Amino acid sequence: MTRLLTTSGIALVTALIAPNSLADTTMKSAPSAKIVAASDISWGYLNPLRGDKSPGAADLWGDRTQDTATGMLVRFKKGFESPPHIHNITYRGIVIDGLMHNDDPNAEKMWLPTGSFWTQPAGEDHTTAANEVTNLIYLEIDSGPYLVKPSTESFDNGERPLNLHRDNMVWLNNSKLNNITAEGVKSTYLWKSNADINGSMVKLPAGFKGQITTEASEFKAVVIAGAIEYNLTEQNKSQYLSPGSYIESNGNFKHNMNNKTDAEATIYIRTNSPYQVK
Repeated sequence: MTRLLTTSGIALVTALIAPNSLADTTMKSAPSAKIVAASDISWGYLNPLRGDKSPGAADLWGDRTQDTATGMLVRFKKGFESPPHIHNITYRGIVIDGLMHNDDPNAEKMWLPTGSFWTQPAGEDHTTAANEVTNLIYLEIDSGPYLVKPSTESFDNGERPLNLHRDNMVWLNNSKLNNITAEGVKSTYLWKSNADINGSMVKLPAGFKGQITTEASEFKAVVIAGAIEYNLTEQNKSQYLSPGSYIESNGNFKHNMNNKTDAEATIYIRTNSPYQVK
């Protein structure tokens, strides 16, 4: 059964598939997926008390104000530069649009373009800056709430920051990866937690038509660059997903995707189980 839901201005497409051999299985146990197009996202502020002086923010999953893992979009105006500060928790960032800098307050600017990745350890003093007309990132935390605190409260949690420019990433293709069988698809590994959750990115070439299959209890994906058409098999229709769009599923699920553009599409994936691209 497929339903089109609208919650708080966000269009959600949820596919609930009951196992053929268990027709009386409750909906709660059925594999499910949710798709949120970037054009349907409702925006607020990262720091509501600062109003439009604050970066814009939108939770894709989780709740950044609570003690829970969360994935969010954050957008910055050109020329934005924060004062030195720390966060109470570690976060990861991936640049979706623009040029971003995140480093020690006295560091020379190293602008990170689309597809770049960085980590910011809890307690470490830093500044964040943006340098294009539009600047958008995906920001992820494993626990919350996400808070900004003064540099005077800095501490060393034992982690070290990472700034990984997209040109320094190592991408492996289908001939070198067991989980990638589709021709022309590339993947790069970004991080892994003690809870066996990991993050990676895949590049789907122009003309790609295939599937990302998963049996994970947690599978979350964000379009970072390019665009795809997500095929909603149960509805016999497709949905256009531009950068910032979000996909999630739990259980045995096949995500049917088509890249009809003439450029690669890059997708970030957070999951607790292997996936296949074919």
